[in-house]
Amino acid sequence: MKKLAIHVFMHVPFEGLGCIEQWVTKNNHSLTYTHFYENYSLPNLDDIDWLIIMGGPMGVYDEAVYSWLAEEKTFIKQAIEKGKTVLGICLGSQLIAEVLGAKVYPNKQKEIGWFNVKLSDNAKTELMFKGFDTQFPVFHWHGDTYDLPAGSKHLISSDICKNQAFLFNENVLGLQFHFEVTKQTLQGMVENGMSELVESETMQSGSKILEQTANIESNNNKMFMILDYLANKNS
Repeated sequence: MKKLAIHVFMHVPFEGLGCIEQWVTKNNHSLTYTHFYENYSLPNLDDIDWLIIMGGPMGVYDEAVYSWLAEEKTFIKQAIEKGKTVLGICLGSQLIAEVLGAKVYPNKQKEIGWFNVKLSDNAKTELMFKGFDTQFPVFHWHGDTYDLPAGSKHLISSDICKNQAFLFNENVLGLQFHFEVTKQTLQGMVENGMSELVESETMQSGSKILEQTANIESNNNKMFMILDYLANKNS
């Protein structure tokens, strides 16, 4: 496996790489960051192989509040155009969808907690998901959704949100949910988002979310399999 220069966009301090950092360390890849919540700088695009875009409570349409969103979107678009491997998680997937020309908008219901997703027919033939069950629980924390970008493959859906994952040009992957969460990052998300957790059919309480840590290992293993696939395919 080629040693990769991986750059990460973080929007809030409590939505970090989670288990992805374990994978980076294990495979001796290099890691750099842009923290948009601090004084930040963007990398030279030619110096990176991968761009990973993490989540956050803001929306892609919040440029009036978060002025850096415009600069971030431009960089993401350029990274895709240059053929970089790009992985977007939650807000990251929404940013990718928007720069590819798709509409991002509030979903009919928020989806927060551990809920099942299912593979599409496209996904069932993708080597990236070889060995995955057709349906499995993942951790969600999103209120927005998106239309599929033109030319992308629809991969995963849930009962609440049809477009949960997509693949564009075989090396740009958007995941609306959080395979990457660890016990530590899950705790941080719950603590920082507690005011949003009004229990309903599509939203779980903080305690119910934290009770389901048995799902974390299988989710992390799925994340590792996807990362291995992308690294081997694009090496």
